[in-house]
Amino acid sequence: GEGMLTGAVLGDVFASPTADAVLAAIRAVTGRAGCLLIVKNYTGDRLNFGLAAERARTEFGLHVEVVVVADDVALPDVAQPRGIAGTVLVHKVAGAAAAAGEPLEAVTAEAVAAARATVSLGVALETCTLPGQPEDSRLDGNQIELGLGIHGEPGAETTDLKPVDELVDEMLLRLTSSPRFQAETCLVLLVNNLGTATPLELALVTRRAAEVLGTQVTRVYSGSFLTALDMKGFSLSLLPLSEARLARLEAPTRAPAWQPGRAVQNPLETLARTVAVPVAASAETARPAHLDAAGTKLEAAMLAATDALIHAETDLNTLDRRVGDGDCGTTLRRGAERVRRDLAAYPLQNAATTLQALSASVAQGAGGSSGVLYAIFFGAGARELQNSGDWVRGLRAGTTAVATHGGARAGDRTMLDALLPACDAAEAARAEGRTGLAVLEAAVTAAEAGAESTRGMEKARAGRSAYLGASALSGTVDPGAKAVSLWLRAVYEALRG
Repeated sequence: GEGMLTGAVLGDVFASPTADAVLAAIRAVTGRAGCLLIVKNYTGDRLNFGLAAERARTEFGLHVEVVVVADDVALPDVAQPRGIAGTVLVHKVAGAAAAAGEPLEAVTAEAVAAARATVSLGVALETCTLPGQPEDSRLDGNQIELGLGIHGEPGAETTDLKPVDELVDEMLLRLTSSPRFQAETCLVLLVNNLGTATPLELALVTRRAAEVLGTQVTRVYSGSFLTALDMKGFSLSLLPLSEARLARLEAPTRAPAWQPGRAVQNPLETLARTVAVPVAASAETARPAHLDAAGTKLEAAMLAATDALIHAETDLNTLDRRVGDGDCGTTLRRGAERVRRDLAAYPLQNAATTLQALSASVAQGAGGSSGVLYAIFFGAGARELQNSGDWVRGLRAGTTAVATHGGARAGDRTMLDALLPACDAAEAARAEGRTGLAVLEAAVTAAEAGAESTRGMEKARAGRSAYLGASALSGTVDPGAKAVSLWLRAVYEALRG
């Protein structure tokens, strides 16, 4: 709606939209001023929106920025907190800034500042029911879950049902005790209905929260801002206020769901558009009738890499069942099979364009977080190859993009624990004067050692393993890192042969 978001991109229930859908939305709304993507901090959302942003910049030359909101304080030790109801406040601040004519850089800066300053916490008496699925009965009616997310995932803790005043007091204490909370004399309080809390229940919560915070609260917003289907619960969000930020929150908007404490003009007046999702980005040139030496090597390398991943499906799934959700091998096998199917259309004489086509194949064929990460990896690598023609720099560019959009770093038990050592080793080998296969061999050896090193890492800070304890992780190689070492080794052996 005018004054807030220009578009919203829908995935399946509690699932991220595809990168293609996000890209379609970007293309539909982006003009010369550019586009800001506001993303809640979930792996699938970060990856799909990140890939779409990369493709929008690379393929269409669009000016796109990304802001990730991570306002949940339920799990203070998690490196990547979830994005929950406080995201709506970021939408309002950014939307008002854009409507006021601010340039993209200024809009992004205001959104980033609001996102970093917002803290939120949720609670529920009953979780949501997925359409077509049986009702979840993990709560017995005398319990509540504190710190649960907006997708029905379990809360940080389960406790006995208690009077609303005691519950609100406890939630506010956790919010204001968070290291991320900026103690200010002026605050916004957002009381959000997670689905089926009644107006009376929400009013009781709002009354108590405003009473406890007292004169610190300058503005109170109460209503259904970000719901989780039929979840019976609510969340509280706090955002420090300045005069400028207050002006953004009170700026007019026609977004029908925004509840500024006064009647929304024409609440049912909205703009609906249907946008076609584009097919995968196609290569700029078709496969030549006869491949030169470079094209032949590139084809052999991709055939070897995909063959290695297809044959490793069972082993990678076995590893992933210990530290994740058990589908890493299947995800990569699907991506590999899609690449082999599309290979006949790749312009193998042009390495950069081929990698861009490879990125599109993986994005559509693999699925899951791994598929999006590899699509980002190959897309960023393709852009660097286009600029420099340097494979080592392309490897580093792809790895850096994975770290940026995936939110992980060395030691987090992810594919980066193989990719980062491979980059370092390749650059060191080149600095020593080695070339060609000798550089690749150094990268392969380092990737294998890096993957093996994850066996001794007892704490993950990113990916699905981040939700597991040391006992579940110890002694198990990370499947994502293992997969990198496998396909890198396959590429090396194919080129050496």
